[in-house]
Amino acid sequence: MSKITIAVIPARGGSQRIPRKNIKLLNGKPLIAYSIETAFASELFDKVIVSTDDTEIAAVAREWGAETPFTRPDELADHFTGTTPVMQHALRTLIEQGLEIDKACLIYATCPLLKTEDIHKGYQALAKTPLSFSATTFDFPIQRALCVRDGKLQPMYPEHIRKRSQDLEEAIHDAGQFYWGTVEQWLNKPSMFSAMATPIMLPRHRVQDLDTQEDWLRLQQLLAISDHA
Repeated sequence: MSKITIAVIPARGGSQRIPRKNIKLLNGKPLIAYSIETAFASELFDKVIVSTDDTEIAAVAREWGAETPFTRPDELADHFTGTTPVMQHALRTLIEQGLEIDKACLIYATCPLLKTEDIHKGYQALAKTPLSFSATTFDFPIQRALCVRDGKLQPMYPEHIRKRSQDLEEAIHDAGQFYWGTVEQWLNKPSMFSAMATPIMLPRHRVQDLDTQEDWLRLQQLLAISDHA
């Protein structure tokens, strides 16, 4: 039996700042449905799996075509668990169930701006490195950041505060949309933000954190722009 490529979408039930975020309706569609649809539309995956501890999320995921072949244990569904152990649990469970997996992509349930072309670029990058992830640029030079310490405003990097933006090195950050890796790399503690990984650059207008109601409003605005682009 040939090895397969899968997508794993983590979606726990206990989101705090935006209750039931993963299945909250966005333009009439559950948020997680966007990630499921994009995964299928990429035509890269033999299976699209949702890892959740929540029966309602699991039911919604199945309605949109994803599989839920296991229930995520409670110890991997709290507010402190990172996505790497969640992915490792999913892969080990699926392997125990008899699947032979070659490559796997973790796709967040909260990225309706994700495009199939981005997923393809991440997949193609695996020909050179065992890991790839979505990234974007900061919209302001981080070297000129300010902070408040002991109640006083001060530059975070005093040596750069008077430099021109164009003279400072451009910085990038994790875009929080997808993470590709070989199964061997996922199961052996991936160093996602190291020289072993390739950042797949996304434009800033297609990247949005989703932690607050303000984030949700901005996402709606960005999605409207994306739909008419």
